[in-house]
Amino acid sequence: MTEEFTVYLVDDDPGVLQALSRLLRTGGYDVRPYSSPQMFLEEHDMAVCGCAVLDLSMPGLDGLEIQRVLTAASGYHRPVVFVTGKGDIPTSVRAMKAGAIDFLTKPVQDKDLFEAVSRAKAREAESRRLQSEKESIQAKFSNLTPREREVFAHVVAGRLNKQIAADLGTVEKTIKVHRSRMMEKLGIRTVADLVRMAEKFNLSK
Repeated sequence: MTEEFTVYLVDDDPGVLQALSRLLRTGGYDVRPYSSPQMFLEEHDMAVCGCAVLDLSMPGLDGLEIQRVLTAASGYHRPVVFVTGKGDIPTSVRAMKAGAIDFLTKPVQDKDLFEAVSRAKAREAESRRLQSEKESIQAKFSNLTPREREVFAHVVAGRLNKQIAADLGTVEKTIKVHRSRMMEKLGIRTVADLVRMAEKFNLSK
C-alpha cells in the first residue's frame, strides 16, 4: 500500500478552491483546502507527505511569501505549485528559482495540474528518501568515539595512516584499528565512498 499524498490547496477564491479540490480528489489525492494563508500556515504539518498548491496573489500573504515562510520555519523545501490569474514572466522566474515545481495560469487545465502534482509527488518522495538516508548516516556517525571521529576527519582529508598517527601522537597500528572500526560502524568499504558520504551529508568530526 502506497503512502497517502496530501495536497494543501490555498486560494482565496471559493469557486477555484472548490473546483480544484474536487478535481484533485478524483485523482485520489487527500486535499486540504484553505481560503486563508494564515490558517494554512497554522495548520500545515511538515511531517505529512504532500505538496502545496498556492494561489500567487492573495490578501495578506502571497504565494511566494508563503513559500518563504514554510522554508524558513523548517528548513525543508515543501514542493510547491503556483497558480495565478495574472501570471507574468518575471514572477514565474522568481517562483521557479525559489524551487517551485510549476507555475500555472488560471483557468488551470486538468492535465497540467495533475502533471504538476505528479512531479511534486516524485520530488517529495526523493526528498524524504534523502532525509531518511541522512538521518540514518547521522545516527551511525553519532556512534563513533571521539578518536574515531578524529580519524574520520583525517581520512576524509586524504591523510595516510602514518601521517594520521603522527598528527595524533600514536602508532600506525592503532590508527588502522580505529579506521577499521570507524568504517565498519558507518557501513562504508572504501575511502572514496567515505569522502562522497562526508560531502553529501556535510559531516565533520
